[in-house]
Amino acid sequence: MPDFAHELRVLARVEGLVAGVDEAGRGPLAGPVVAAAVIFEKKHIPRGLNDSKKLSAAAREKLFAKIMQRAVAVGVGEASVDEIDLVNIRQATHLAMARAVRALSPAPVFALVDGNDAPALPCPCETIVKGDGKSLSIAAASIIAKVTRDRLMLELHEKHPQYHWDWNKGYGTEDHLHALAVHGCTPHHRRSFAPIHNILYGGNLEDSIISP
Repeated sequence: MPDFAHELRVLARVEGLVAGVDEAGRGPLAGPVVAAAVIFEKKHIPRGLNDSKKLSAAAREKLFAKIMQRAVAVGVGEASVDEIDLVNIRQATHLAMARAVRALSPAPVFALVDGNDAPALPCPCETIVKGDGKSLSIAAASIIAKVTRDRLMLELHEKHPQYHWDWNKGYGTEDHLHALAVHGCTPHHRRSFAPIHNILYGGNLEDSIISP
């Protein structure tokens, strides 16, 4: 379970606020990539925080509300499908993370980032592999990013129900791939991703079934 040890370790050497940063939506074939940044004071952290992937949708929604109420600051940033296709998903994820950190008020002096690929942020940062299961701030950011993106995909599902984004959230599941084969692509599909590129320019669509 995540704890506040990483934040306290940083706070022992710097003066100011420490943010946790995470993203949701690197792997899907459709929709934006969303990042979140969260700053906590130790005495106001909600109970039950964990890696968003280990929580039910209902639990994430409840914790989302608690995080928004108790955090010192929450920032959200996203990179659009057009940006993903223009600069690649890695760079787009970094853009979303930087936007999330810039959205924080007050601003942090340091950030803890999930993963092993440090983005260029407005403050120094440290990456933590599987950080959403180790740091409470990163876990909270993972929840904010996941819930925010899921809500965006539900809105897009209302416009394009044939792709079943209400449950697959844009991932390359079998039903999503079948809908692509029947209905083709929307403006919300990532044209730089192989399954979409294959539909537009030729290839084998069934090679890339991914679970949400």
